[in-house]
Parts: sequence; structure tokens; C-alpha cells
Amino acid sequence: MTLEILTSDLLTPVRHGFFSRRGGASSGIYEGLNCGTGSTDLAEVVALNRRRVANAMEVTPETMIGVHQVHSPTVITVDGPIKGDKPKADAVVTSTPGLALTILTADCQPVLLADPDAKVIGAAHAGWRGALDGVLEATLDAMEALGAARENIAAAIGPTISQRAYEVGPEFLDSFVADSPNNTRFFANGEGDRLHFDLPAFGLHRLRQAGIGAAEWIKYCTYSDPGRFYSYRRSTHANEVDYGRLISAIRL
Repeated sequence: MTLEILTSDLLTPVRHGFFSRRGGASSGIYEGLNCGTGSTDLAEVVALNRRRVANAMEVTPETMIGVHQVHSPTVITVDGPIKGDKPKADAVVTSTPGLALTILTADCQPVLLADPDAKVIGAAHAGWRGALDGVLEATLDAMEALGAARENIAAAIGPTISQRAYEVGPEFLDSFVADSPNNTRFFANGEGDRLHFDLPAFGLHRLRQAGIGAAEWIKYCTYSDPGRFYSYRRSTHANEVDYGRLISAIRL
């Protein structure tokens, strides 16, 4: 099976892709294109999957740049392959051609960003914690430091968990209300005291509030489509011991 690569017109003509799980070599609960080196999938199979992504992006595996994601607002700027351990961060930016910036997700938002005129790109992992703590705004700041103009930056949010599938408790809401009372608009009532949180709408709000030129969610829900996407929450509900990770990539 060939790889399935989802794209956004907003990022044209910059080379990018939100890869689904289709077309990979993993089996069992990881069936498909599991690119998570932190999973307990076979290391050699994950490496094979990542080589397939590198080939699709026309880079080498060594020039696919990722970070050790920790749900933080930390952004790193790179101009070449990372040597040694991956730094703990949740976004990466560059103005160096030939590097593919990558993010791994399994419900959180993968956000790819580009200013094609300034030739500056970014990739961010924005779960609820990172988005609330400012990882998207920090990514825009880092891109500007490389010469991008905020009003010329476009961003696309890839496959992520949708509001219908994202049930949370009242204590979750409290964290957002503490940030801004207006954040209640991203929550809908569920059964009893349960609520449903709209993560991609919150991500778009933070990007637009920060003055980005254009932003969209490509409207694929990770939880609701097991044939195409991995989902941490779905695997938890199924009592599976682990889960695969989707990869998203962008390059100049």
C-alpha cells in the first residue's frame, strides 16, 4: 500500500505532508506507518517507516529533524541535523533548505507553518497543555527571529482529536478559565459533569489571536477513523498496551 499524505492548500508551494497510518510496515496494534521511536514497536520496522517518509519528502532520514516532545512551549531553531539526544521541546523552526521538520502525534495537534517568501518554516506539537502554555505563539516568535513576517505566515493543523471525541472533566475546564473566561466557548456540555473540548478550534484561536496571516484545520479526526489514524485516547479505551504515532513533516 502506498503512503497517504494529506496536505493543505494554505502551505502551497512549500513541500509538506500529514502522513496517515497507511502504507507502513508495522503490524499488530501498530499496523501501518508507525513512526514513533518511543513506542514499543520493533525498532527496525519504525526505522523502515521513517525511511519511507524521508523518501516521500526527498530527504535523508538524518535530515528529518524532530524533538523529544514534552508538552511544553519550548521551541528550538535548527540549521542542520541534531547530533546526540533530541532536545526536549515541542516545536522546531528553520530557514535551512533540505531539512524536513517533523512532529509526532496521536490525538494532539500537528501544526505546520510556513512563510514561503522569507523561506522560513516551522512545525509544532500542540496538545492542550502546550497550546494553553503558548507553544504556537512561541513558534511564530522563533520564525520571526529568522526573518519571517507574522502576517505572511500560514499554518495548517493536521489530523487531531475532534470535539465530539474529546470528553473531559470539570477540572480540565478550570485550567482554561484561569487563562481566560472566554475559553468556555471551546467547551460543550456532555453527560453529567462531562464536557467536550474543541482542541483544533482552540489552536486556531491562539494562532489568529497572535496575528498569523492564515490558518486552518484540515478537518480529520484521529479518534474517529482507526483505519487512517492512530489515537492515544482510542487505544486507551480499547485497553491496548501502546499506540502508534503519526508523523507530519515540512521542508524548504
